[in-house]
Amino acid sequence: MWSGQAHPDEDRPPPPEAVPVPWKSVGPCKSHRESLGSLVETPAGKEAQGEEDPATTRLDVLRLRSSSMEIREKGSEFLKEELHKAQKELKLKDEECERLSRVRGQLEQELEELTASLFEEAHKMVREANMKQAASEKQLKETRGKIDMLQAEVTALKTLVITSTPASPNRELHPQLLSPTKAGPRKGHLRHKSTSSALCPAVCPVVGHALAPDKEGKEVDTTLFAEFQAWRESPTLDKTSPFLERVYREDVGPCLDFTMQELSALVRAAVEDNTLTIEPVASQTLPAVKVAAVECGRTNTCALSGLACACRHRIRLGDSESHYYISPSSRARITAVCNFFTYIRYIQQGLVRQDAEPMFWEITRLRKEMSLAKLGFFPQEA
Repeated sequence: MWSGQAHPDEDRPPPPEAVPVPWKSVGPCKSHRESLGSLVETPAGKEAQGEEDPATTRLDVLRLRSSSMEIREKGSEFLKEELHKAQKELKLKDEECERLSRVRGQLEQELEELTASLFEEAHKMVREANMKQAASEKQLKETRGKIDMLQAEVTALKTLVITSTPASPNRELHPQLLSPTKAGPRKGHLRHKSTSSALCPAVCPVVGHALAPDKEGKEVDTTLFAEFQAWRESPTLDKTSPFLERVYREDVGPCLDFTMQELSALVRAAVEDNTLTIEPVASQTLPAVKVAAVECGRTNTCALSGLACACRHRIRLGDSESHYYISPSSRARITAVCNFFTYIRYIQQGLVRQDAEPMFWEITRLRKEMSLAKLGFFPQEA
């Protein structure tokens, strides 16, 4: 049985749940007192009903406390596990976000580099296309000019080959080849000799006296003819062939050997490349300081020989805008060499369809013109 007095031999006071007496007001909350009172009244009611054992009640309370502690510990452990799991998932997600951020930055950088590379490649392709187009247009223009020039040369060559050949010259186009007996009655005056024939009559090497042009003898030099035939089998402008090497040494070199050595070398290169232009000079195109000289016969200084003479022509080398005034003698020497190169180019291109001997005599005639021009003989201009 419970009484209102505490047991004196107990060291500590009994727990509040075992006190049978009602609580006095020692706290600030009324509801708290009522809850405690109900706990006090409950054992009292039980005592009145069945007088239960207080040890059982204490055991029940202890069980409730242990159950509450276990539930609290388990709840705490569960929450800790869930928190640890959430922290772990959060860390993994942070790592994944960081990795994706790095991937995005790398992709953006690669995209920028690719875009810059594509733009640079596009600009490079446009530049190359423009350069190729400009080069093609220039080449087309040059090709058209060469075609026009070749067509004109072919027309002139056809006229030359058809109307006159060294083997059978057209005497109607070349009246200087007519004999005096035939030329007299038809023309009514004596035959006009060519400048080369009048100034340098041929000398027969056998009898040692001069012959008339229409009775001039010819004999093929076997050595020269053999060199020409060897060159004709595979015509080329290479100076290493025996035929052209001899012509360069005996005719072309001496004919283009002027006093002004530097300009002579340029003229020779331009003649070989077929890029030399000879233009007639009008009186108004001469230098202003030479006006008085122009009125008295166009006296000027030849750029090749350095001699003061009447320069009625000028030359231009390649695409250069510079012009050089030349004398009639220098012009004749350059023209003779140009005629020789023009004819051998025709042979190389297959435009001359003749036997070897007529071609050889035409080349010999052109070599003769170079020799005469080198010696200072040239046709007088009207």
